[in-house]
Amino acid sequence: MSRSGYTLPVFACAAAVAALHWLRHRQPLTVTSVDLIEPAQIAEIAIEQVAGISENSALAITRSDPGDNLDLTRNTPIWAMVEWFKGDGERVIIKGGEGIGKQLNGEGNAAIYAYAQRLLTENLQRLLAPDEQIIVTIILPEGRSLALRTSNAAFGVVEGLSLLGTTGISQPLSTPDQLTAFRNELKDKASQFETLVFCIGENGLDLAQKLGINPQQLVKTANWLGPMLVEADILGVKEILLFGYHGKLIKLAGGIFHTHHHLADGRREILAAHCGILGLPYPHIYTVFYSPTTEAALKYLRSLDSIYNSDWVNQVYRYIAETIDMRCQEYLKSHSDRVTAKTVCGSVLFDRDRQIIVQSKTGCMLMGKLC
Repeated sequence: MSRSGYTLPVFACAAAVAALHWLRHRQPLTVTSVDLIEPAQIAEIAIEQVAGISENSALAITRSDPGDNLDLTRNTPIWAMVEWFKGDGERVIIKGGEGIGKQLNGEGNAAIYAYAQRLLTENLQRLLAPDEQIIVTIILPEGRSLALRTSNAAFGVVEGLSLLGTTGISQPLSTPDQLTAFRNELKDKASQFETLVFCIGENGLDLAQKLGINPQQLVKTANWLGPMLVEADILGVKEILLFGYHGKLIKLAGGIFHTHHHLADGRREILAAHCGILGLPYPHIYTVFYSPTTEAALKYLRSLDSIYNSDWVNQVYRYIAETIDMRCQEYLKSHSDRVTAKTVCGSVLFDRDRQIIVQSKTGCMLMGKLC
């Protein structure tokens, strides 16, 4: 059985609680309790070091433990500096220090997302008197170097890692045990809703909620899209909206239903093929095919539209989205003993700036029902 751990926001929060405790009591903690909120349980987190920096500020250090998840942040140190201050406004002000990424589409704001903000604010406010205020600065000393090994830049986050997540629990995403857990969650939600939204990762989950989709209808699939679609069909789910980053979902247009890059990666071939079918001139197809990433290829197509007043992005990605829907129906039919699958699939693809590129016809209909 795979061992679960905790996400980065939990360790950042634990360090902040320990630093605040030192400021108030001048005593170091070796373990802190964090209310995860999502899920509703308490985590006990080990504190590696605590030190006072000045009369009004302190620093505490924890280390990431994501369990058996294949996470490159394993054992990385997380620092939290807490300092008293007097001013107007919020009682807990959260800042990103060294190693916390910056959002290119958010005027350089620290990449500390909704769950992390809520986790830190709620846990720390409980420890403050009504008239007390603190500034919390989260620091990831190894964040800048670790970020070079992630796809953060594809989502507009640079110079560090993001504190992203919708839960405090870090589950192994690529093991059979995790697929079982995903299936159990799907079974529970399929008993409540006829329409569900499949999100591969945290970016999709976060964006879907910001667009107003009911969190209870969101199902995380990681890379197990094929098995999860079949399971949904068996459970009688009527409609599935595939909501994801175009660099992942595009694989489905090529019939790749386990999207981990170690197993299969035909993204540039799929994108170039759709461009060719629609008549994009060969020199441009060549550039698309040899683009280093799907994001770079999208940027190139957008530049063509800007220069020539063309409509290639809309044409190509609408064709891809419709192909994804068709491929999903074919996949379900091939894995079913029925002539036709019960489940109807639609798709929505977004870019690195979390802006929707395209919605298939069915995806547009489902978005209208969900938002």
